[in-house]
Amino acid sequence: MRVLIVEDEIALADALQYILLKNGYQVDVVNNGIDGEAYACSGIYDVIVLDRMLPGREGVEILKAIRNTKLKTPTMFLTAKDSIDDRVEGLDAGADDYLIKPFSNKEFLARVKALSRRSETLTIGEALTISDTKLYIHKCIYEIDGKQISLTKTETQLLELFIRNRNQVLTKEQILERIWGFDNEVEIANVELYIYYLRKKIDFSSSDIELKTVRGVGYTLLERISLKG
Repeated sequence: MRVLIVEDEIALADALQYILLKNGYQVDVVNNGIDGEAYACSGIYDVIVLDRMLPGREGVEILKAIRNTKLKTPTMFLTAKDSIDDRVEGLDAGADDYLIKPFSNKEFLARVKALSRRSETLTIGEALTISDTKLYIHKCIYEIDGKQISLTKTETQLLELFIRNRNQVLTKEQILERIWGFDNEVEIANVELYIYYLRKKIDFSSSDIELKTVRGVGYTLLERISLKG
């Protein structure tokens, strides 16, 4: 399970990250609203923990952007804004839970676990579809013309990132941060290696999508119909 924490109080964000890491979660932390929205809308997270009062973009705006992309990622607001109107506004924007600061570590963990179970229920068996292909995220299976190809977890996360950001150029640095996280000691060469693995397993020439190298920048997943205009 992969969790995104968007929280500008660095000490609190670090403490929450420690709690989740200790309980077996993969965790990424972002400390501002602009980056928070970009990461949250990438579609690679199972749970999102979102502060409301953030520099750059307010939490409700971020959640609305997430829901506008049709992502169903279970999301919990973590905030000091505790009035009834604040809670209603957050829930109306699409929040699945609303936890008021201060809170206990046990309650925070219990709520994340509950959202994790909801995430599994929502996504198991579902497929991301692009052109003539499907990606079954929880099964780590890519399907084209009825033929199924088994992928590793990292390959699946990488392909999911490209599908959710189709027709957009992703830099190698962006891919590195989204898949391996901020603090992971993984080099850019890892990105290139996993792109090689994907191309070796998947014959994109027989599909309506193309994984294209943008020289000196990164990669993009293009639908051939978009290339034809």
